[in-house]
Amino acid sequence: MLDIILKRITIIMSGTIGIFLVLDLINGMTNGKVPLWVSYLIGIVVFFITIFWMIGYGISFIRLIEEKLMEVPVTNVLCGSIGLILGLSLAFLITSPLKEMSIGVVNTVFPIFLTLLFGYLGFQVGFKKKNDIINLLPALELNDTKNTKIGVESKKELQRKVKILDTGAILDGRIEEICKTGFLEGTLVIPEFVLEEVQHVADSSEPIKRNRGRKGLDTLNRIQKELELQVEIYEGGFNEIKAVDRFVKLAKLLNGTVVTNDSNLNKVCNLHDVNVLNINDLARAIKPVVFPGEKINVQIIKDGKDDNQGVAYLDDGTMIVVEKGRDYIGDYIDVLVTKLLQTPAGKMIFAKPIIQKG
Repeated sequence: MLDIILKRITIIMSGTIGIFLVLDLINGMTNGKVPLWVSYLIGIVVFFITIFWMIGYGISFIRLIEEKLMEVPVTNVLCGSIGLILGLSLAFLITSPLKEMSIGVVNTVFPIFLTLLFGYLGFQVGFKKKNDIINLLPALELNDTKNTKIGVESKKELQRKVKILDTGAILDGRIEEICKTGFLEGTLVIPEFVLEEVQHVADSSEPIKRNRGRKGLDTLNRIQKELELQVEIYEGGFNEIKAVDRFVKLAKLLNGTVVTNDSNLNKVCNLHDVNVLNINDLARAIKPVVFPGEKINVQIIKDGKDDNQGVAYLDDGTMIVVEKGRDYIGDYIDVLVTKLLQTPAGKMIFAKPIIQKG
């Protein structure tokens, strides 16, 4: 979006330059009159080609400034701006009489020098006297994240409310149900590069990936239109850094929390002290808990490795090995939990039928 805006501004500026400069230049060379639209077109072609290569550098510079400003606390920016406005106002009052004088240096150089000087001093005073200004404006204490206890709590609250979704969390499909339950609050931020990845999956030639991508886009549309959560698109690209590092950078800029199901991204966020919510961790945390001696009803799906064993599964995928359960394949039966076993692949449950055939 930013590059499109800059290109359109460049076209307008190039045409305007063509009207004021190219027109006079051509008329001076030809001793005649050239139509206005001709000079406008020449200006667009000449000057647009000349400065077109600078647009990429301009976009990078603007985004760099944006990232730096996002890292500065809002109270610093606001107090510095107040000081800048006061400094410029004072400079205007002082330089206005000087402009009426006929002395060249006094009415030209001095006003510029005093404007820059008072503007700089005003910003510095406002920036360094932030605490005094905050005391005059009690409402700003909520945003003072460095010097007050309220500010620390406000920062933590902000981190809890801004959630940044990654591609895996969108394609996973469970994010919509999690949002419906109210476990996620605040603003859901979807980076533009994540949307591009989801769109790329939706355009895949493989049917499974294509369907998964389209379901992910449909999920985002439903969250945005049907749920009360606010959904925003972050247009910053961070094209100069790696994909995983983009989430870390964005989370630090927005003081947000990354929502993912990627274990590698989870580890990277932890290394950089970035808050992260892992959907898989949530799923493991809410797995139904069973204990030895408890009765549960399961469906025997298939036979086990050993003789007469049957295999069933809980809703969360936990395997249940039922002794003497082969005869019940396809049936729902009540079983008694006899043992729990934790393996590297997950938890296994051993059980036996309460009523056996024969």
